[in-house]
Amino acid sequence: MNRFLITKTPLTGLLELQRQKLADSRGFLSRLFCAEELAAFGWNKPIAQINHTATIRKGTIRGMHFQHLPHCEIKLVSCLRGEVWDVAVDLRPGSPTFLHWHGACLSAENGLALLIPVGCAHGFQTLSDDVELLYCHSAAYAAGSEGGLNPRDPKLAIDWPLPVTEISERDQSHPFISLGFKGVCP
Repeated sequence: MNRFLITKTPLTGLLELQRQKLADSRGFLSRLFCAEELAAFGWNKPIAQINHTATIRKGTIRGMHFQHLPHCEIKLVSCLRGEVWDVAVDLRPGSPTFLHWHGACLSAENGLALLIPVGCAHGFQTLSDDVELLYCHSAAYAAGSEGGLNPRDPKLAIDWPLPVTEISERDQSHPFISLGFKGVCP
């Protein structure tokens, strides 16, 4: 039985996964990951790392993060508490949607997740206080391979839904896209 309803987005390989809850009077069961089911949609590696984040304040932006070769990764992002505007930016050289972005509202209530393919940057803005996200990664974090784009870059023109209340110094210092930017993870 499929536990996800999968919807394609305008960015090739970026998928919205609607978790199917099995519920009764005791509560519910919701599958967060299934290698067998997701293999057909591009998850072809083992989970190398799982991260859990908490963000306290509504309006906070985190991102836009990615890893360079050889540590490019697939991510599956789920919201466990609260609500976020979750965004992926296509950084794949030669992609017809290069530098385009797609956003989706992920919440504990709606059970929506994003499956983010290799070659995309990822970030989010909290739409509520006290947000928790769970990330499954196909590659472990490698400090020497990390990269980022400035979430306020006018070339990306990400439509953040709320005024920004907080953004880390690190994320603010990510560069704007330069004229010669060729992308990542071909």
